[in-house]
Amino acid sequence: MSQIDQRAKKILFDTFWKNGWIDTDYRNTPPEDFEYAKAQGLMFDPLVITHDALIERIVDLAQGMPAGKPAKAFLCSLSSRRVDWRSGLASWHVARRMPKHLYQELRRLGGHTFRNGVSTPHWRYECSVCAGRDTYWQEDLNVLNFERVRWGGVRHGDLIYTLLDLEQLEKARIPEPLPEDIEIFKGILDAATSLRPNDAPGALRERLRGVVPSSKEERSRLVEILACAGILQALATDRPRLGGTPDWRFITDWRGQDGFNPTAVDALFGAWL
Repeated sequence: MSQIDQRAKKILFDTFWKNGWIDTDYRNTPPEDFEYAKAQGLMFDPLVITHDALIERIVDLAQGMPAGKPAKAFLCSLSSRRVDWRSGLASWHVARRMPKHLYQELRRLGGHTFRNGVSTPHWRYECSVCAGRDTYWQEDLNVLNFERVRWGGVRHGDLIYTLLDLEQLEKARIPEPLPEDIEIFKGILDAATSLRPNDAPGALRERLRGVVPSSKEERSRLVEILACAGILQALATDRPRLGGTPDWRFITDWRGQDGFNPTAVDALFGAWL
């Protein structure tokens, strides 16, 4: 099993976190530390890429991914707590739904500025197909990889994160899942069917405490990944938002009555269950 270099991991984490997020103005990685973490594949130079090259690379990565690798990586993350391995399942699903396309500019109203009684509109320009930008300049991959390695990813669906996530999954050497991985996964499915009908995603996250070795934030990311992959599929999309609801993205409408999607489970994980 490939291991994360602990010195490189500490360099990455120390850049962004010390009892909480380090303010942007105070983030600093000594050059020799950055070069070490970069050599270990945990830190990267800023990325400059066009929309068209980005989409082409994402789609090619998804199409060229070995069959079953995203699901196998997810399973292997459960007992080992390699949360970076589980992230790619969501990014792979995002990429599989992405058509290969060229930038098609769409102008959207981004808001107004009012000054001296005069309203000035602000316009946002994006791709009409994917909402991406025409060009990405000096993108910080390191903060994205920090989130990926610490919690299993936060920005699933973001194009730059999708690229990073799939590139790392492509390089990863994933072992066969262990029996305990399979038992944990079955425990996740059992938890998804053991809630009250109107229980929200937060209840599932709490039910998974003790089922999956994890922190609260890791469990939040885990249920989001499973929702993105179609495992935790909401059977309705017009449910009222609940007060104090976390910033969910893919699992917002899921409730306890939805359980899990057995067809998706069989398609992705049937080889191991």
